[in-house]
Amino acid sequence: MILSTYTTLQAASSLGSLYHHSASVTALEFYTPPQLSFPRNLLSAAADGSLSIFDADPFVHLKTLWAHKKGSGVNSVSVHPSGKLALTVGRDECLGMINLLRGKRKFYCRLGKEATVVKFDSSGDKFFMIMGEKIGVHEAEDARLVWELENSKRVLCAASGEDRNITAWDSKAGKVAYRIDDAHSFRVNGIVVLSRNTDSTETDDPYLVASASSDGVIRVWDVRMAMKEKPLPLAEANTKSRLTCLAGSSLKSLKRPRFVSEAEEDLAMEES
Repeated sequence: MILSTYTTLQAASSLGSLYHHSASVTALEFYTPPQLSFPRNLLSAAADGSLSIFDADPFVHLKTLWAHKKGSGVNSVSVHPSGKLALTVGRDECLGMINLLRGKRKFYCRLGKEATVVKFDSSGDKFFMIMGEKIGVHEAEDARLVWELENSKRVLCAASGEDRNITAWDSKAGKVAYRIDDAHSFRVNGIVVLSRNTDSTETDDPYLVASASSDGVIRVWDVRMAMKEKPLPLAEANTKSRLTCLAGSSLKSLKRPRFVSEAEEDLAMEES
């Protein structure tokens, strides 16, 4: 299946496509190290249980591994802020931990129920896991449940549901912080928070959220407006594709990302 990358929504120009998956791409995640000003890696997961790791600038395929049982799709992947490990959940009702330094699965356990989303918070001290209408907030150290939040309908991404709304919760208070009603005309399949630094505490950091719906529309929102009135999207693009997931970053490299051909990849492997 095709994994496409784009520049800014205003330009809506394609940087290229990656074809390393033979099954549908089900989850995406950019990783940006604290010392860099642009994403360093891209992780993509697929419906056959595989997980691929790419260098994000230029886009080079580094490794593909089996995050879950073959044939059991990966629903979600999240990279720890340290970049050393990632969590995955899949159709096999299991939680997996990937050692990104070695490119191997380190831990695998059965949850007893299928989780659709897993996500570390910006500090890496907690992670969120979604099962149906419920969102569990867990301590990263021992997976202890801290909060359990409930949505009115099944949650499809962090955090939106089949009601086509975008909802944000205060993870410390366990209450809804704000909601954007009818953010899309169709179900929302992907949400990403756009900021200069994932661990930023600056008050002038942009409060931007991008959302993608199954009809191919991507919208960017200023969530500060959601607390005052029904907001209008700041930008919108129609990809004219059926979108299954979304990853993004507002960070910009000083150079344009480049895609490496298969011939160049083979040559690099021979030289190494």
